[in-house]
Amino acid sequence: MYCPFCRNPDSRVVDSRLQDDGSAIRRRRQCPECGRRFTTVETTSLTVLKRSGAGEPFSRTKIINGVRKACKGRPVTDDDLALLAQEVEETIRGAGSAEIRAHEIGLAILGPLKRLDQVAYLRFASVYQDFESLTDFEDAIGLLRAEQAEGTEHSDHAGSATA
Repeated sequence: MYCPFCRNPDSRVVDSRLQDDGSAIRRRRQCPECGRRFTTVETTSLTVLKRSGAGEPFSRTKIINGVRKACKGRPVTDDDLALLAQEVEETIRGAGSAEIRAHEIGLAILGPLKRLDQVAYLRFASVYQDFESLTDFEDAIGLLRAEQAEGTEHSDHAGSATA
């Protein structure tokens, strides 16, 4: 690790601490040359395995860009997309694997996207779940309606219990 002040290639670790969520280590370092201190953050690398077998570093930007296409014309903000990408990354990193297939990332997007916007969810799901006919769309819409009715039923019961 080069010192950001004098570019000395050596530094000494003074203190190490896990970040709150345990996904990174924060290290305080001191340069033996100039004596100044600086902080580094170490995270594990996450490799995405593409269908071709090639690997590339995980990128939230690629998630945002892919989901943005499904959200075109929908009331979804850039902040919404950033939060979705963060949630997906946390889910993937929480699985504890250093490598993940690109298709699994697409599947991990479905839950948060369903909560964000159901139309965008259907657009995205049609690609990742390989919809082949109108029946596939009808089935997916039926499941959304059933989940929505179940959610309404639970909130109705919760409301009547407090009244």
